[in-house]
Amino acid sequence: MLRVVLVDDERLARQGIRQLLGAHPEVAVVGEAGRVPAAVEVIRAEKPDAIFLDIQMPGASGFELLGHLEGAPKVVFVTAHSEHAARAFEVQAVDYLLKPVSPARLADTIKRLAAACQQTEDAVPYKTADRICLRTPQRTVITSLKDIVAMEAEGDFTRFHMAGEAPLLVCRSLRNCEETFPAPPFLRLSRSLIINLDKVTSLDHPSRDEARLTLAGMPQPLTLGRRALARLKKTPK
Repeated sequence: MLRVVLVDDERLARQGIRQLLGAHPEVAVVGEAGRVPAAVEVIRAEKPDAIFLDIQMPGASGFELLGHLEGAPKVVFVTAHSEHAARAFEVQAVDYLLKPVSPARLADTIKRLAAACQQTEDAVPYKTADRICLRTPQRTVITSLKDIVAMEAEGDFTRFHMAGEAPLLVCRSLRNCEETFPAPPFLRLSRSLIINLDKVTSLDHPSRDEARLTLAGMPQPLTLGRRALARLKKTPK
């Protein structure tokens, strides 16, 4: 069973999609929302497999909604505007439906969605030799995991520090990185920091309560508090 949430500021649009989905017993609509704040609450509460998401809504867009979610579900955009298609697939949308949606087109989307969800269930965490695609609205960087020096949380985003690259702010939570990146070499030292142990070059102690950690590929050392330092020292050599 695919559990989905409908997000659209037009009640009739949500009703139309719900009716079309009624022809698919393998899909259950578990929630609706007409604005981004309400959608965030519903999605966090229901943890659906996918969201059918409008783009242009009052207050905040569908793209902005995705920035508020950790481990975002699969996304199917449903919109009257074709000009956002390229950006939609940059955020790995499963499909992009133009209103009005036909039953045949929706049936094709359901097949894609089921396949995408199954692929996610079968997925395994990354390995150090793997390459990863880091996307922002402005650019996309493909890098090897071994070249990631450190990751710092910034709200619902993560700033990636990579050897030979400018820092990159990506719509991916630090928790997701911790759960899918190999450990070692990656080690979470605090709520806001993960480092690559293979990049550690030196550790200095200017005082009892803090230390300065130098990583290859970062121009400035990181300042570690007592707890982060203790976690680092517990790591097997």
